[in-house]
Amino acid sequence: MHKILVGKGDQPVHLLGPFGNRHGLIAGATGTGKTVTMMVLAEGFSRMGVPVFIADVKGDVAGLSQPGEASDRLFQRAAELGVQGYGNEASPVVFWDLYGSLGHPVRTTISEMGPNLLARVLELNETQTGVLEVVFRLADDQGLLLLDLEDLRALLGLVTETRKAISKAYGLVSPQSVAAIQRALLALEREGGDRMFGEPALDLNDFMTTDLSGRGIINVFAANQLILKPRLYSSFLLWLLSELFENLPEVGDPEKPGLVFFFDEAHLLFDDAPPILVKRVEQVVRLIRSKGVGVYFCSQFPDDLPGEVLGQLGNRFQHALRAFTPRDQKAVRTAAETFAANPGLHVAQVISELGVGEALVSTLQDKGVPLPVERTRIAPPRCRMGAITDEERAEVRSRSPVGARYDTPVNRESAHEILARRAEQAVEAAESQAPSALATAEAPESSALSELLWGKGRRQGLVEAMAKSAARSVGSQLGRQILRGLLGGILGGSRRR
Repeated sequence: MHKILVGKGDQPVHLLGPFGNRHGLIAGATGTGKTVTMMVLAEGFSRMGVPVFIADVKGDVAGLSQPGEASDRLFQRAAELGVQGYGNEASPVVFWDLYGSLGHPVRTTISEMGPNLLARVLELNETQTGVLEVVFRLADDQGLLLLDLEDLRALLGLVTETRKAISKAYGLVSPQSVAAIQRALLALEREGGDRMFGEPALDLNDFMTTDLSGRGIINVFAANQLILKPRLYSSFLLWLLSELFENLPEVGDPEKPGLVFFFDEAHLLFDDAPPILVKRVEQVVRLIRSKGVGVYFCSQFPDDLPGEVLGQLGNRFQHALRAFTPRDQKAVRTAAETFAANPGLHVAQVISELGVGEALVSTLQDKGVPLPVERTRIAPPRCRMGAITDEERAEVRSRSPVGARYDTPVNRESAHEILARRAEQAVEAAESQAPSALATAEAPESSALSELLWGKGRRQGLVEAMAKSAARSVGSQLGRQILRGLLGGILGGSRRR
């Protein structure tokens, strides 16, 4: 049976492959060893042949790409814990970065992200989110691809100019709400979030690969800058989860997961999230197990996660919590109550006594029965426990099998270009039919101004006519409509058009 040696308490503690997709929680105060535990698990899954996605919030997870430094202390610890064949070795790693500087660019399209998550990224209120829903519905009905922010701005401009026709067909759209969305897009662009949208969009299959030796690729996502924008960070990772959920096939209970997803700073996913979004996250976490995906949340306190999500996490790794404040004391009680009881262990007391590199661990064993919680010394990772140099990162990137596919952006025809071309064609057609007498009827000194005003009004009229025609044809467009899933993303069959 595939298994990972996590560490040793009174007995060796393993995470079993068949239950790796039953999700997990890694919790504990800052500096208690959560990141090292994540790295040990990531290495273990990789050796098992399972691809891994892990967010690198502080920059030290990148050490997975480099062999650790030889240390008598680490070799002694490995021997004491019964780690077989311990040695310093690197794992196969591919670096990714939303901004494209520390790894291959990770892009999606506006259409693929959908209105729900985009509204969270833009921090829109309920009314503005409703207007964004109308914009997406119009684009979907008319077969207009929204690839980047330019496309969304073009469609927002069309909605503004033809607000009455759009409101009649889809529901009330106020100019104030459209203006608020446009301002939010400017703010997102100023923060660099516009680089998230475009093509080539991420193909999830590139996350789920192994190297030539059969080891799972560890996809390290650089998030040390992105974490400064909490909603963008959490919404992006949630988009990845939703894409996996919507597009992977059902596999039941495999011998090992198809992918393991580590979500660091997981509390950001639920901070200020509307109840409907929290409910949908709960659904994704509950159902994605059957797609062969294991999700491991990492946060300081176990009660950072809603109870419904916490109840889905079968593998628990609790590092030290210091009960200095009432908030800390509540977290200690919550952690103690969520473990499978061990008569020989006073969990609430031990949590405050754990040293660095120790954790209370309970994993699912045969038939899915939780192991009684063990005070466990965590096994040492084989990789470097720390940051890497720019030269080392460049060396890893140069060996990447996907760099040629993602490093060069592509700008194909989409909503912005299509709407601009349609407007120009309509104006040219109208101008070619206009009577020449109208041009000569103007006084010479005012001809330029009158032509400008006349042309502007005619263009607006033509654009409004285009929108009215689009609104009237909604009923005939059902065959082209895009199907969207639980979180508003495009379902698998309609993703690439």
